[in-house]
Amino acid sequence: QVQLVESGGGLVQPGGSLRLSCAASGSFFSINTMGWYRQALGKQRELVATITSDGSTNYADSLNGRLAISRDNAKNTVFLQMSRLKPDDTAVYYCNADVQYTNGDRGTSWGQGTQVTVSS
Repeated sequence: QVQLVESGGGLVQPGGSLRLSCAASGSFFSINTMGWYRQALGKQRELVATITSDGSTNYADSLNGRLAISRDNAKNTVFLQMSRLKPDDTAVYYCNADVQYTNGDRGTSWGQGTQVTVSS
């Protein structure tokens, strides 16, 4: 099992920045793609950004240019740097990981989410 713990959320003013972190722990062989998704109140969960183990990134078109996803493979941690935040970015942000287990199984894990609120 893998546990994903997010941190870094909070209240920020429009135009501000935040850096989210997500650390994976537990028993596994490796983590492939890691990513961030978000879900605003009353809306479906949507992709924010993903990053593979070799550093290839993918961003939601509507958010590209304001985000930077990165990871520290040695610490099994993924980061999301968000800038020029808007009220529409208010949502719960979830970390996601594609995990390879030592027995050969593969699975997807989710964190519990961290609230980001953009408001003046």
